[in-house]
Amino acid sequence: MKYIDSEVLRKMVRAGAANLMAQQKSVDALNVFPVPDGDTGTNMSLTMEAAVREIEKEDCCQLGKLAKALAKGCLMGARGNSGVILSQIFRGLAQGLKEDRADGIQVAAALQLAVDTAYKGVIKPVEGTILTVIREAAKAAVEAARKGGDALEVWAEACCQGERTLSQTPDMLPVLKQAGVVDAGGKGLLVIMEGALAALKGEEIEFAGVVQQNGNSVTIPEIGDESGLIEFQYCTEFILKGASLPLEEMQNHLGQYGDSLLVVGEGEVAKIHVHSNHPGQVLEYCLQFGTLHQVEIHNMVEQSEERNRALANGETLSGEQKPFGIVAVGVGSGLNNLLTSLGVDQIVEGGQTLNPSTEELVNAINLVPAPKVLIFPNNKNIILAAQQAKELVEKEVFLLPTRSIPQGIAALVTVDPEKTAEENHSRMLEVIEEVHTGEVTYAIRDSSYQGGAIHAGDILGLADDEITVVGHDIAGVTEDLLAAMVEENHEIVTVYYGQEIDAARAEALVEQLRSRFPQLDFELHEGGQPLYYYVFSIE
Repeated sequence: MKYIDSEVLRKMVRAGAANLMAQQKSVDALNVFPVPDGDTGTNMSLTMEAAVREIEKEDCCQLGKLAKALAKGCLMGARGNSGVILSQIFRGLAQGLKEDRADGIQVAAALQLAVDTAYKGVIKPVEGTILTVIREAAKAAVEAARKGGDALEVWAEACCQGERTLSQTPDMLPVLKQAGVVDAGGKGLLVIMEGALAALKGEEIEFAGVVQQNGNSVTIPEIGDESGLIEFQYCTEFILKGASLPLEEMQNHLGQYGDSLLVVGEGEVAKIHVHSNHPGQVLEYCLQFGTLHQVEIHNMVEQSEERNRALANGETLSGEQKPFGIVAVGVGSGLNNLLTSLGVDQIVEGGQTLNPSTEELVNAINLVPAPKVLIFPNNKNIILAAQQAKELVEKEVFLLPTRSIPQGIAALVTVDPEKTAEENHSRMLEVIEEVHTGEVTYAIRDSSYQGGAIHAGDILGLADDEITVVGHDIAGVTEDLLAAMVEENHEIVTVYYGQEIDAARAEALVEQLRSRFPQLDFELHEGGQPLYYYVFSIE
């Protein structure tokens, strides 16, 4: 293939997305920490799925126009840090594909622009990551182009060098070597590039309709079925409690009722989410396995019409204008209720397992009835998407780089409505630095970390995102984690218990903690967060 034109680019993008979807689970498994939120592959898959949707809307034969649509789809659909960086790579690539067709030299130049754009989007680039892989791949592409290579030969050489560089990432980043993995983002990028290479060679790759998310099925409508209308009208979400829930069987069966299916949980408790035209059938099916709790059914057509009408008219859904408003990312009914009570205008659902897209954050910002908006990503993997959303709106946005919901809550408590957004932002930046977060979850696979062995099912205690305690008892790990984190100047510990912990069990734990740490004041709240038994903050 001597050139890339619009039709070839369309096939390359679809093939890259299909290849990543097929290997998404293995990319997720490269997460350094063996916790149940290793979602690099998922985030990159969903970002690519958004890109495919966007280019399918473009019925054109101009390479530049299609490349621009590709960049837009990635930009708005970007999820997680890996998705945001991927969107920047495609943004740069699109800048280099402005002619009707691109030969080897132009393809190499576009890949170099991709590198330049991606590096500009990251404040502190780290060697041994997706950035290193694309940089070295682009260098090889430039060299191949200098030797007279056509588009296929240039892209093939980029893939070969990318593979070599990926294999070297453990030597560049010690944490990868400790975990015995290569960089997940770099692997995801290579999978996309290799799928695109297959398309360049003329091979046919089907675009799949299901993404596997952490072992859970998320059904996505086939490309070409998207007409701008919502195919499945009702967002149905609930907790199912029962004995030995057959999660895999439920996933397989529930897929027939709609899309965006998510089944998360363990043997006795599961969180079910699905978009369906028959929510009653979904509930009836699940009732045979246990009891339903926290059932929520929303009419997405009505919500979409209301939101689109408001955005089109420059209006908001929240009433009168005020000096500044607040957007926060949250997950779990208890935590979301707490965020709302602290003055959050728009809560964007998301967290460890489902990072919201840039577009979702943009929409939330636009719906706040204020010219200035404070945004709390509340997760380290959402900060880049929030930064990207900030650049895409006309409002003045103040980003609080909160890495956890407890950090966000601590900052929100200090909001003074009598002060300006700038003054509140400055004060809250100081507050979040004083808050440390502990999280208790479980290992999803065997692994090693800092020389210690971790086995699937072990209980893990994370202190500010670092695995600190490994054990077999939830209460014991929580107590040991707090002991490892607490310092002499600490005074307050706020504990949020997850959806798999009942109130009595949480209260018993806090009493146990009070006995061991009498110098600390404890507060207990229902968080309702999935996957994490306990999340606590220390101030």
